Amino acid sequence: MSELPEYINGLPNICGSEGMIEETLRASREKSVFLHESGIDFGNARGCCAIALHMHQPLIPAGGPGRGSDMRHEPLVGNLQFMQESPYEEDRHNAEVFRRCYKRMGDIIPQLVEEGKNPRVMLDYTGTLLHGLCRMGAYDVIDSLKTITCNPRYRRCVEWLGTTWGHAVAPSTPPQDYHLHIRAWQHHFSAIFGQEALGRVRGFMPSELALPNHPDVAYEFVKSVRDCGFLWMIVQEHSVERPRDGWGTEWLHIPNRLVCHNSRGEQTSIICLIKTGGSDTKLIGQMQPYDEACTQSRWDYTGRKILPMVTQIADGENGHVMMNEFPFKYFQVAREASWTDVPLVNATEYLEYLFASGWKEEDFPVVQPIRQKRIWDRCQPGEGAEKLNRVIDGLLKEDPFFHTEGGSWTNNISWLFGYDHVVGPMVRASALFDEKAVKGGVPSWEHRYRNALFHLLAAQSSCFRYWGQGRWADYGVEICRRVIDILTYDFI
Repeated sequence: MSELPEYINGLPNICGSEGMIEETLRASREKSVFLHESGIDFGNARGCCAIALHMHQPLIPAGGPGRGSDMRHEPLVGNLQFMQESPYEEDRHNAEVFRRCYKRMGDIIPQLVEEGKNPRVMLDYTGTLLHGLCRMGAYDVIDSLKTITCNPRYRRCVEWLGTTWGHAVAPSTPPQDYHLHIRAWQHHFSAIFGQEALGRVRGFMPSELALPNHPDVAYEFVKSVRDCGFLWMIVQEHSVERPRDGWGTEWLHIPNRLVCHNSRGEQTSIICLIKTGGSDTKLIGQMQPYDEACTQSRWDYTGRKILPMVTQIADGENGHVMMNEFPFKYFQVAREASWTDVPLVNATEYLEYLFASGWKEEDFPVVQPIRQKRIWDRCQPGEGAEKLNRVIDGLLKEDPFFHTEGGSWTNNISWLFGYDHVVGPMVRASALFDEKAVKGGVPSWEHRYRNALFHLLAAQSSCFRYWGQGRWADYGVEICRRVIDILTYDFI
């Protein structure tokens, strides 16, 4: 099977080989991808710990040297490149530190393996970051990541998590575009690291850990993740609830099963691993999940013993703790935990161990997106969208704190309210792409399709909505304008 080119006509390879991607995932789906070469004695473990590092930089229309330039005429560049090259950027001093953070696991993992240790880490890099690194010539970073991803000596230690190409948040991204983000990331990852590496990507990391809770949106979200070949995903502790009573799950350190119903009565589900609350960067920066794992012993669940896994994720570069303190602490813990009864693990090898021990997906406790119990108490799946919307409208009128904007790592930030400045142009660009490119029957391998898609996905980064107004929101609006121009003038 031939490998994909990284770039096509100057654009990252984000579409056009959907059949090849699906075949790669289908061929690897029934295989053990980590457990057979893991080296971890799961049978004698009493607790374990999995950590993930999230890395992202958006693309912005700011390729010129100064702030006085007109962004309408600026090329799209990675924000890291802009930080590094612009003399006016207030965060410029962090550019080199960020770059080291993106590369350093490619140095740390080999060093520990050569010491005879058995380290583990999960990595989540957005497509915009990977493209930005390539475009700024940071091939040392890419090559370092390739080493730990593809070299058989190190690959057992590193698990990549799939994500959205442009760091799009699910509650406020059109569902059809969310699916395109996932497929684009799979294309791009496969083009850089190879199809064998893509076949080992089994877990999914939602951007901002944003989980939709509107039943129809949540159903489409989970269906997209499953349809794209993922076995499991990470969710935030406070974004899910038990269906029976609306409280949070008590089974935080074993797999749960996220079950979603829609207004048409359809159901879908996926295994979810729960990231517990707390200050993310400080928890991982000091490797506190390992300390918690050391307090564990096997749990009794439904009359059987099950190995608990403490799961935590944080930005891999943001803040003093992650920039400067994490490497020392990670070295210390990886050396201490290797070949013990409290190992560092990656999530897929942990699940493969459970499956090999006789556990099945349907054995795990069930959760659903937060606040859905209040909805399903008043209507039933299958009673239609009209009744569902009437119920939601009634709950909104009764309770000012009720909402269907989803849950994420920070529930004090809405991904919908107050973003009309950006969301309006984004919705228009999305609708036009659907009309002209998708329904227009334009093949996904055509340059004009890829060019429009590249700009559409870049425009949907959460960075352009996070701040609401100002320079970052203006970046998002400008990229949406470019999408609309491309679709208007190139798709005649």
